[in-house]
Amino acid sequence: MLQAGKKTLATFKHGPVTFLSLLYNIALIRSVIKWIIRMLTGTCQLQRILQKCESGTCTVKIEECLRRSKFQQLRRIVEVEPENLDAAVEQIMTIKQIVADTNPRFFTMLRTCLEQIHGYNKLFVEIEALRTEKYDCENEEHEKLLLKLWSLLQPDEPLTCRVSKQWGNIGFQGDDPKTDFRGMGILGLLNLVYFAEHYPEHAAKSLLHSMHPKYGYSYAIASINITSMSYELMCSGLLRSHFFNTVQGRPTTEHYHEAFCYLFYEFDKFWMKSEPENVMEFSRIRGEFMKTIQDLLAYLPTARLLMET
Repeated sequence: MLQAGKKTLATFKHGPVTFLSLLYNIALIRSVIKWIIRMLTGTCQLQRILQKCESGTCTVKIEECLRRSKFQQLRRIVEVEPENLDAAVEQIMTIKQIVADTNPRFFTMLRTCLEQIHGYNKLFVEIEALRTEKYDCENEEHEKLLLKLWSLLQPDEPLTCRVSKQWGNIGFQGDDPKTDFRGMGILGLLNLVYFAEHYPEHAAKSLLHSMHPKYGYSYAIASINITSMSYELMCSGLLRSHFFNTVQGRPTTEHYHEAFCYLFYEFDKFWMKSEPENVMEFSRIRGEFMKTIQDLLAYLPTARLLMET
């Protein structure tokens, strides 16, 4: 037993060393392969990515390549946005020994990739700020947005008062909608207003579906839930390829709202097609829809979440 124990202890002690050695060998082999390919093609990995990959895939791979670089300066360029993107691209070209005269498109394409990468990171910060901004009845802008939502979705029915049972007509849980925005903050309201304002026919159609006698659901609550879904997709990084495929430059909050509109409208169709027995099936159907979107974004690099026109 003692001998077996000593053997186990020795194996445990050498385990991490063996594992680290394996990682080192893999990294070494990877470096050798990259060097051989560069010698054969005369191009570095960044050049090959820009030559072969499409827009969204290209930016994702460029970001991965820079983050894995052995040069700290290159890793830092994607971690912290440079004050001057042109200078950052020139620095990359210098380090990677890329001659500008023989690679005229490289500068422009790489600059666009960096702009998209940092634009996405900045957008995430902006979305997080809106999500954590609580609805405030004393905030005039918040109140105006809420009343605007009512007028967009119920143009033929005046709101009798600010706190009213009428809010239930568009799927809020109580007489005062402010309580329903606690989870997603003002972001949930902004998404709803954007959808109703920019896609009135789609919004009216989905609102009508929510009132179906058998397959109905709480419209506003479902919308806020889809806001949560879009936020989850941003946190996981899965929305990256969508933005990189659709925006030539920095994605904005408007682009985020557009993605939300797609998700909400598609969820409405998914819900109706599922023919749920009752609203208690919401979590299950939401999970199935989320899995469908995750698979789309994960396995189709050219995916674009765009509304029907």
